[in-house]
Amino acid sequence: MRGTLLRFYVHENRTHRHIALFEWLLEQAKKIGIHGGSAFRAIAGFGRHGILHEEHFFELAADMTVAVEFVVSDEEAEKMLALLREERVSIFYARVVAEFGAIEGDR
Repeated sequence: MRGTLLRFYVHENRTHRHIALFEWLLEQAKKIGIHGGSAFRAIAGFGRHGILHEEHFFELAADMTVAVEFVVSDEEAEKMLALLREERVSIFYARVVAEFGAIEGDR
């Protein structure tokens, strides 16, 4: 199948409607019929302001980036982006053309 890899980048301590934004994104995707999504926590990175963030063992600041991604149809991607515009969520995203499928096996 052909569709879209839709990836959002958010700080893990950012909230929307009183819950972590990455959790809200996953919940909303499920509500609009997207069949799966994942959130991945970064160990280091920098953004548009050029500030390098790194995770250290004793650090509890919770300001690392979380990437939330979905592999979806183009229509599902549009629904998700429309919802974010409607909710007026300020967010950076990447939208990439993707080919996807599943391989069935013995395990």
